[in-house]
Amino acid sequence: MKNLKPALLLATTIIFILFSRCSDDNVNLTSQVKIRLTDAPAQYDQVNIDIQSIQINSSDNDSIEDGWVEMTLLNPGIYDLLEFNNGMDTLLVDQEMPSGTVSQMRLILGENNSVVIDSISYDLDTPSAQTSGLKFQIHDDFLAGIEYNLWIDFDAANSIVETGNGKYKLKPVIRTFKEANTGSISGIISPAEATPSIHAIMGTDTISTIAEDSGNFLLKGLEEGSYTLSIIPIDGYLSTEIESVEVYIEKVSDVGTIELSEE
Repeated sequence: MKNLKPALLLATTIIFILFSRCSDDNVNLTSQVKIRLTDAPAQYDQVNIDIQSIQINSSDNDSIEDGWVEMTLLNPGIYDLLEFNNGMDTLLVDQEMPSGTVSQMRLILGENNSVVIDSISYDLDTPSAQTSGLKFQIHDDFLAGIEYNLWIDFDAANSIVETGNGKYKLKPVIRTFKEANTGSISGIISPAEATPSIHAIMGTDTISTIAEDSGNFLLKGLEEGSYTLSIIPIDGYLSTEIESVEVYIEKVSDVGTIELSEE
């Protein structure tokens, strides 16, 4: 570590702190999640699924009844699964959710589900999909401060069952997989009363946050690379920096306790 002169970032730090004090986006134990829909090819003209709600079950989220978290759909409505095959997908959800172990996901469908065969549309029976939803397993950990892509991969070819008399039922064959996009830096400021702003700097890019009242901080959504960590406290304490903090995808780089000296 080495001491810095706080004057270099003083103006931007003051503005940052003023705005940050009005925000709850500091050391929240959340993960940014983008849920995408994709599909494998199938011998149908269309497979239309009426998606009205997506819920995720987090076993670590005791504040939510039964652990289910309601996600915000960007565009509720009908999706033709066959538009999203051969590497194509569409974004359904882009939001933060409580970090922890995610066990299940479920899709709540509307009533407008259909399959089109030889230009003829047939209603697609979806037992329980309008009530308990289509459930599928995830059983994976989502770390705080990490951004993830989570894919819902329908196998339309094996999910449509002909029941006779021109009737069809959706018996979904679905897999999910995730991909992390970013890493994060965590640590503790001592003494916590120094209430510093913390800046992760790599090249011309800077990501900033402020420490919680406890001294804990989390810089999230960081691209992989080597960062300089600049800590700028309130008057009465010396600024400091830590060089060469390595950030890796889907990893939390813990720098431990950073001791700040009084002026």
